[in-house]
Amino acid sequence: MQFDTVFTKEKLEELFPASKTDEFFDALYGEAESGAYDIELAFVKGSEDTLEFAFFLNQRNGACLACNLTYGLPQVFMRHPIINVKGLVEEIASLAGMDEVTFELGRTQEESSARHIIPLVIKAA
Repeated sequence: MQFDTVFTKEKLEELFPASKTDEFFDALYGEAESGAYDIELAFVKGSEDTLEFAFFLNQRNGACLACNLTYGLPQVFMRHPIINVKGLVEEIASLAGMDEVTFELGRTQEESSARHIIPLVIKAA
């Protein structure tokens, strides 16, 4: 399967709309404007039994990613109902034709001062 034709930018936006960022910060801080970054789902690569995605944390204008606690986010994302990682993984697995899967969020990686990345790896069970 050509996963890059399945997980297009448009499909990723449908799976994880940009509006989730504001919903997440509204739930966390009571106002969306308090967020220091926008969350974007990206497809990295795929094989028959493994799909790799990433949550890009893109710094907002005038905000500071380094000043925020992005390193604890994998645990927060895993439990937060707005991010809903489990539901997202189920949708991705369905699109990829994978029946049973396991998944994990990796540690936050600092690509640059303006982008941090949280890897999401989905494997066929």
